[in-house]
Amino acid sequence: MDSRPRTTDRNGERISVVVHYVGTVVGWAYNKFLIWKRYDLDDRQRALRYHEEPRPGKISIAPTKAFATADDLSLAYTPGVAEPVREIHRDPETAYRYTNKGNLVAVVTDGSAVLGLGNVGALAGKPVMEGKAVLFKRFADIDVFDIEIDAPSTETFIETVVNIAPTFGAINLEDISAPRCFAIESALRERLNIPVFHDDQHGTSVITSAGLLNALELQGKRLEDVRIVMLGAGAAGLATGRLLCALGVRREHILAVDSKGVLHGGRTDLNIHKQAFVVDTPTRTLAEAMVGADAVIGVSGPGLISEAMVKTMSDRPIVFALANPEPEIRPELVRNARNDAIIATGRSDFPNQVNNSLCFPFVFRGVLDARATEITQQVLIAAVYALAELAKDPVPDDVLKAYQVTSMEFGTDYILPKQFDPRLRERIVPRVIAAVEQSV
Repeated sequence: MDSRPRTTDRNGERISVVVHYVGTVVGWAYNKFLIWKRYDLDDRQRALRYHEEPRPGKISIAPTKAFATADDLSLAYTPGVAEPVREIHRDPETAYRYTNKGNLVAVVTDGSAVLGLGNVGALAGKPVMEGKAVLFKRFADIDVFDIEIDAPSTETFIETVVNIAPTFGAINLEDISAPRCFAIESALRERLNIPVFHDDQHGTSVITSAGLLNALELQGKRLEDVRIVMLGAGAAGLATGRLLCALGVRREHILAVDSKGVLHGGRTDLNIHKQAFVVDTPTRTLAEAMVGADAVIGVSGPGLISEAMVKTMSDRPIVFALANPEPEIRPELVRNARNDAIIATGRSDFPNQVNNSLCFPFVFRGVLDARATEITQQVLIAAVYALAELAKDPVPDDVLKAYQVTSMEFGTDYILPKQFDPRLRERIVPRVIAAVEQSV
């Protein structure tokens, strides 16, 4: 039998495989080029100049009392400073009267999970912590010391924070990798008598939940009925899942997906935190999980959701692609796939930005004013409803001017308030204080 046709077939198959491989690589490289191109080099230089000039960094310390005369000096330092020292020694609670403890938050990191940049180390995380300090001050008039801890172990990190805690009225943990962040927060909450708040967990969960409540209302769906895909089973994803369940989502209706697939009963590689979201399901991949889903919440990485996946979702789907700086799927691709979707991202250059700055300054303002010792789930839920409700109110003219638009109203492109809305503080803080008082 002549074997030449068979050899020709094999050669054709080989050529086809090579062409497919080359096409895949070229497509991947082109996609990466487009992502890089979107972030113009001029923007990079502007960002660096912003942080360098006219003086390095974004924060400074300023005195709050008169300090211009010898008499001022004698009151601010010796001998006058001895009087509040004696009072605080006699009654530690008076530190809230005579020092800035009641308005001072520590923003603490080890730099192990900074934004979308990963484990860059404590020092490289400092610009982000300074940025948090600016947001605290600008939105809630809270003072911040940023604390970057180069700790060799979880235990060392915990002990460091415990040892410096007397200085502060509250602790904001930031950009700490999972599952380490869970152990750190749990230990600090148990050992300290001031609020401890991991913003990557709870700030994200509050904003995401508020946005989802409003998106579901617009899509005509009920919280207790919806099926949700949680793409990302780290700090943000698991905390958001827990809060959504507290709000009324059925746990068995959440399919959590990590880098190895769905968290299902056959997995033996899951830590105790992920095990809480294990479901009995034959579903194994993200693509399978997306079929018929009402919502997908991405807190993972760029480009993980395809148009084909979005097409398989239920009618009137909700797509929260929150990875920064590049989302799991870009809004225009969602629109290509579905014209009935509500879309949110973590970016300010698209509608419906899900950003923690809508939450954490005001939650901290409330718990500091209420002299709370912890931030409870009731506090988080109060913040969720305050945010969701504010988005339905008419938007003031000064907010429209700040964003250079002529109108904003509750709808598919406006499901959350904007960061510069002055009503955020007046709406969220009283609800937080009330939740603290009810929890006592």
